This record gives sequence, C-alpha cells and structure tokens, in this order.
Amino acid sequence: MTLPKALADCLIMNTVATSRALLKRWDARLKPYGVTVQQFFLLAAIRYLPGQPVMGLAERIALDRTSLTRNLDLLAKKGLVRRVAGLPGNQRVCELTAEGNSLLDPILEEWPGAYASVMKDITDEEAAIYLSVARRLAAP
Repeated sequence: MTLPKALADCLIMNTVATSRALLKRWDARLKPYGVTVQQFFLLAAIRYLPGQPVMGLAERIALDRTSLTRNLDLLAKKGLVRRVAGLPGNQRVCELTAEGNSLLDPILEEWPGAYASVMKDITDEEAAIYLSVARRLAAP
C-alpha cells in the first residue's frame, strides 16, 4: 500500500522528511567536533550577532524556546558559551568562550566544502527556488 498522492506530495511532510535527513547528515559530519548542527548554528549566531538577546538568537536560527534552552545548557556545560546579563528587562545575552571560538573556527573552515558536497546534485537555480519558497512559507 502507498500513501495517497495528497500526502505523498504534501509540502509539510516532505519538508519534515528533508529536515530530518539533512539534520542527520550534518549531525554525523559534526560529531567529531562534539556538537550538533543546531548547536553549530547557535555558536555561529552568537559569534556573528553579538549582543543579541537569547530569544532573538532563537528566532534567527529557527529554534523553539525549549530547544534553545537545552542547546545553550549543553554548550555552557561544555564550556563553549556563557550567559551574561547585559540588556534591559533582565534579558540575557550569550558569548562564546575561548573554547567556543576555538571549536567554531575549524568548523567554519570546513563548512564551504562540506556544503558543496551536499549541493553537488542541485543547480544554483534549484537552490534559489527552494530557498525562495521555504522563506515565503516560513514568513509570519
């Protein structure tokens, strides 16, 4: 028995399946560094968006509050980030520690080649269309 066409061609189901496959692939690629792909993007967001409140980081990299808190706790436990007070209204910001910066550098150096290996079977036009559609669907 197969899924009905309406389900097999459902954007939601296919987006979830694609997301799981990509996360699994990238988590395996990042395993030697001891971080997941979500943690990598969180480390990068902390570096490149300094002073951003914690919830602002979550929005920028599409993490829900629970996942953000769990990942920040894990990164802090590993000594890669620290939370600091710094914004009005008791908002916290995060900073990379020296260890966090040292871990992020080689991942960022490897990223373009690793990303290219995933994109090798996708044309630039297909990637642009995919990103355009994904961004429209993700918009509030």
